[in-house]
Amino acid sequence: MFNPTFNITNKTLNNISKIEAAEEVIRHSPLLPLWEKQFKEDAIIRSAYHGTHIEGNMLKQDEAKDVLLGKDVLGRPRDIQEIINYRKVIELIDEEAQKKIDKITEQLIKKLHRTITSKILNLEQTGEYRLKQVVIRNSSNGEITFKPPTPMEVPFLMREFVYWINKENADEIHPVLRAGIVHHELVRIHPFIDGNGRVARVLASLILLLGGYDIRRFFSLEEYYDRDAVVYYEHLGKATAGDLTSWLEYFTYGAAIEFTKTKEKILKLSKDVKLKERMGGKQIFLTERQIKIIEYIQEVGYLQNKSFSTLFADISEDSVLRDVQDLIKKGIIKKVGSTKSARYVTV
Repeated sequence: MFNPTFNITNKTLNNISKIEAAEEVIRHSPLLPLWEKQFKEDAIIRSAYHGTHIEGNMLKQDEAKDVLLGKDVLGRPRDIQEIINYRKVIELIDEEAQKKIDKITEQLIKKLHRTITSKILNLEQTGEYRLKQVVIRNSSNGEITFKPPTPMEVPFLMREFVYWINKENADEIHPVLRAGIVHHELVRIHPFIDGNGRVARVLASLILLLGGYDIRRFFSLEEYYDRDAVVYYEHLGKATAGDLTSWLEYFTYGAAIEFTKTKEKILKLSKDVKLKERMGGKQIFLTERQIKIIEYIQEVGYLQNKSFSTLFADISEDSVLRDVQDLIKKGIIKKVGSTKSARYVTV
């Protein structure tokens, strides 16, 4: 029976506390961008690029972005298809999270794999457990670094694995730790002929989403792993001996970095912690120009009409004034004085 072994160290606890703090700030932030979609698109691009680059995809990040925007890109067909598939699998886990599914099934894991390897593997290999023994080799010297379980063991191990994910007392394990355990165990079992790392990463993200750590899907754990792929694979390798302690320290640290980055983006918009109380607890969505106005006031202390052209060189004064008037109406800023030297400050 699958029963992961690990210790919860001070490092892991500290990482989880940072994740909790970031999630709390984001969830209760009074100001959010109307261009929230832009944040999500950025996270999808980063996830698709880094989630495939770590496994040898040769496209550059701007090329991956162009692929996702439907533009023609010169590159290996497999590389282009991997990017397209990664976006589709991110959309799939978002849909599953919105449905608030109560179980992770083998069928769902196979569906993730089918989506990830569509038009890359043969049809009989997509969404199906491997029938061959595979080995993991060091890319620099060719040495075997890990030999996954035999094909005969895979169906049994996957049943045990899915049973552990869904059993009632699994909820006693913090969602971030569960996501890390799920990530490693799927890589260890290596149930598919190819695409195991990608399935493991998106399944871990789905566990986080279902555990309430969605933060509007602004995060990309893949970027953290790809930043130093050698260290990522080293930590995965260490854990195959049976003790997940070091891996979970690494996994939670990466999640803490990514969640904190998202928190800082949102905090730039909401420095006044009392603002939400004044807004009656409501979250207010702002345009990109309005956000720039608020950031300017927070940095300089005030905004005057004569500064409009400095802030927005290509926008008419009337257009900027409409944004300012809307912010006044929403109770976010106020006008001090009534002459041309009047200033706009935060309330």
